[in-house]
Amino acid sequence: MCAGRALLHTPGVTKQGPTSVERHPIGGRAGGAEEIAFLQGPRSRSFELIRILRIAAELMRGFRALHFVGPCATVFGSARFADGHPFYALARDVGGRLARAGFTVMTGGGPGVMEAASRGAKEAGGRAVGCNIELPQEQVPNRWLDRHVAFRYFFVRKLMLVKYSYAFVVLPGGFGTLDELFEVATLVQTGKLRDFPIVLMGLDYWAPLLQQLTERMVAGGTIAPDDLHYIFCTDSPEEAVAHVREVALGRLGLVYEPQPRRILGEKGLAPR
Repeated sequence: MCAGRALLHTPGVTKQGPTSVERHPIGGRAGGAEEIAFLQGPRSRSFELIRILRIAAELMRGFRALHFVGPCATVFGSARFADGHPFYALARDVGGRLARAGFTVMTGGGPGVMEAASRGAKEAGGRAVGCNIELPQEQVPNRWLDRHVAFRYFFVRKLMLVKYSYAFVVLPGGFGTLDELFEVATLVQTGKLRDFPIVLMGLDYWAPLLQQLTERMVAGGTIAPDDLHYIFCTDSPEEAVAHVREVALGRLGLVYEPQPRRILGEKGLAPR
């Protein structure tokens, strides 16, 4: 179902459990009062109008901040893997290789895998941008970002993480990572997004999910075998980035042309 190395076992890769995981205060059930009110059903007309304007302003701010940062490759993964964890090291390696391949590394801007990928990019002489999310207990942007934009709404943030990227590398994570992975997969499956490369890394971690996809969903006819062909599975950073380059820059021939105009107050990232 999945290109790359073996699905359930990758020789030379030690199973990586949840040791050395640093829990960050970004979860929990508390939410922003405004977002709860917005999502719980119809509100007054004035409330809804103000939310529309606020969402539009957030979209515009994201577009202006990120329009000239590409070409990007987005790295998804948990905020809870601290420096010293194998998945942190894996993300750092991938970030560096993506930067050397000519990509700006885009992440959710926070700690853990996001920090590691951004750090790898900067250490390799590349660039890193983050799309942070405002939470009741604040997720602080990591210090390796050239630029970050904070968003109130998750759906606006996800749009930015997809809109400016030519590839997606998914490392182990929780609900948010699954949401981001299947958002991209659904967009590709339904033809709303070109078949940009999706690379899944940390195969021991993802093995039960991959079994669910192949043994239950494909077998049950809820997805087609072809829906999984664009997902490339590997634990090798070298293979991952080689695949991204081959598909995004080779087979799809993607180019990135926008240039900022000073007269409009537009800014790109500093030259590498």
